[in-house]
Amino acid sequence: MEFLDRGTDRLALHPHPAGDAATLAVLWPAMGVPARYYRHFAAALVATGMEVVVADLRGTGDSTPRPSRASRYGLAELTTDVEAVLDHLKPRRAGRRTLLVGHSLGGQVCALHLATRHAAGLDPGVDGLALLAVGLPYWRRYPGRMAPGTLAFTQTLAAASTLLGVWPGWGFGGRQSRAVISGWAHTARTGRYPSLGGVDVEAALPGVRLPVLAVDMEADQYTPAPTVDHLTAKLSSAQVVRQHYSAAEAGAPIDHFTWARHGTPLATRVADWAATI
Repeated sequence: MEFLDRGTDRLALHPHPAGDAATLAVLWPAMGVPARYYRHFAAALVATGMEVVVADLRGTGDSTPRPSRASRYGLAELTTDVEAVLDHLKPRRAGRRTLLVGHSLGGQVCALHLATRHAAGLDPGVDGLALLAVGLPYWRRYPGRMAPGTLAFTQTLAAASTLLGVWPGWGFGGRQSRAVISGWAHTARTGRYPSLGGVDVEAALPGVRLPVLAVDMEADQYTPAPTVDHLTAKLSSAQVVRQHYSAAEAGAPIDHFTWARHGTPLATRVADWAATI
């Protein structure tokens, strides 16, 4: 395990070496999900010939400290963490293809990182982005009764985190900074990202030009296919490959989280896609 200091926060990085691998995949987890949850999927990626580093999001897993009323970071800081980790890994990335691989919130901050790079006129710095169960949770994109339920659920969490000063993690998302919850709730309510550090990321996302793999999961209770399509539609200049991962292919029932424990066929798909870049 390695650590990277980000002001008063410390990010934990979990390397999964693979010798002379030509590709380095940097994996960013879902909200509240520790890096160790992805060990089976990381091993499957390593088996395809990739080296993998899984980063714990702020305040999650082995990253410290835990979110508290004193925590002020939100989506903007999570997005800049992606660039900081890529800079930290520069010696390991030299001469290799680099992929960002994101699950749920982790995939969103990877996409936002690319948008902020584009807005600044900078090269994306990576060769591709794999979005696994990553969508924008806009309530209008959920089917049937899920739509008003999603709106009520997300806004209730935002109100509670504002009142309490932190989201305690009651049944969803793990313990989180209130600003992370408010930013996430904003996207659920509006279908758009807030400006991050003065950057209009909504205007920048269509300018991102690089290969993107976007996969929705069968029986995903949080990120059904229309929410994935809502996000990828913002990446209108990217070379998006859109796929579905089924329980039949996984060999077990899967949902928003459990695909990572049954992800060997999906790891092969990611590797096959990466080989086309």
